[in-house]
Amino acid sequence: MLIPKNNANQMRTRILVKIVEKFLQGRFADADRIPLELRPKGEPFSRCCIYKDRAILKYRCMASMGFAPEDETDELTSLKEYGEKALERKEHAPNKLAVITDACSACVKSRYMVTDACRGCFAQPCQVNCPKQAITIVNGRSHIDETKCIACGRCQEVCPYHAVIRVPIPCEEACPVGAISKDEFGKEHIDVEKCILCGKCLQSCPFGAVVEMSQIVDVIKHIHEGDKKVIAMLAPAVIGQFPGTINQLIGALKKVGFADVVEVAAGADITTRNEAAEFIEKMESGEKLMTTSCCPAYCKAAEVHIPEIKPFVSHTKAPMYYTAEMLKKEQPDCVAVFVGPCLAKRIEAEKDPNVDYVLTFEEIGAMLVAGGVNVMDCEPEEFAKISSAQSRRFPVSGGVAGAVASLVEGKADYKPTAINGLNKANIKLLKQYATKGCDFNMIEVMCCEGGCVAGPGCVALPKKSAIMVENYVKTGPNLKDMD
Repeated sequence: MLIPKNNANQMRTRILVKIVEKFLQGRFADADRIPLELRPKGEPFSRCCIYKDRAILKYRCMASMGFAPEDETDELTSLKEYGEKALERKEHAPNKLAVITDACSACVKSRYMVTDACRGCFAQPCQVNCPKQAITIVNGRSHIDETKCIACGRCQEVCPYHAVIRVPIPCEEACPVGAISKDEFGKEHIDVEKCILCGKCLQSCPFGAVVEMSQIVDVIKHIHEGDKKVIAMLAPAVIGQFPGTINQLIGALKKVGFADVVEVAAGADITTRNEAAEFIEKMESGEKLMTTSCCPAYCKAAEVHIPEIKPFVSHTKAPMYYTAEMLKKEQPDCVAVFVGPCLAKRIEAEKDPNVDYVLTFEEIGAMLVAGGVNVMDCEPEEFAKISSAQSRRFPVSGGVAGAVASLVEGKADYKPTAINGLNKANIKLLKQYATKGCDFNMIEVMCCEGGCVAGPGCVALPKKSAIMVENYVKTGPNLKDMD
């Protein structure tokens, strides 16, 4: 599912920039001006009035500081005070998504409806094919009785004029695991136990009502305290996310305060070797199937929603784990910050003592903008450790399976396939593969369609980023040659 640029996600970025600016200007002393600066008098407003716009912006600022809007106990608590609390906290912001109730429009139930394009034709295929006789002709046009309709979509399929449309609830439609649903007041609510932190509801809500709890304040606080080295671990999906070269980006990140920058693709080399060895071992022991384990959203989905597939999930750790492990061995007192396209990495980081914080490319972009750093003006710098071509391709669908293939060739019968994006249909497919078997013995599962380059924390178009990743792959050595 491609989410185009829109006012909701652009405002999220603007808020992040403002948050960093207010920290740099005076440690949030002027933070209460953010809603006024983003929605000044005289400009058009998007809700009932400018004051509601500003109220919603305050909640979105709270989330960007790491506070869940539903946890607010006193509406008079200022953004300045929230900023001070963020700087005082010892633990990072909670890893969850939340809904700003006042911003949620309480969308009506998903349904099919007949538009003005209906011609009231003689054939009446919508009525003839409806299994529940929910369609009648009223005033020369088809009419759907919602009390009888089972939302099978048959009427939409057979209408020769495409006069029947489906009106969805965008956030519920996007969630692959049913973690978001209406409460008793018709407002959406996210069940944190079911949520896999894929971010699809965040991307799809047209009202910007879904927010993430950012860790950006925690990171910039550590950078400016200067008592520990703050090191960025760059995920391979970073290629194409920012203007300039990857080497210029390394220089830019150091300019905003990171002491060093390491390439997570180096950890992916270890993942590839371990996953290949695990696959060979499983096949030799008579097992029929293994799935990849790099995507944390998929891993939680397997644990909570697809127990049938869980026994087949690889035990190999993801690239972030091995990268952080290497980093902490070399510099045990550093602050390790994973930088990538994924919100679900925060779930993975909770279980990893070597990863301190997780930021998205969007959050890093906000730090660069607020700090006045232009990537293309920065002096290029090199990664200390070079990674393989195969591991640099991890963020594109098929990349993980392809990397493993390069090491199992001639050692095991390798029949891979890919689940390119987690949705309700693919979850059913995974259950089927686990219970009824399949023609494959390795399944690469990516939650985001197209791979990590389409993650909710990305700032570039997925297809453009994928092309640039493929070009970057050509500059890396072959993994076999590195052994």
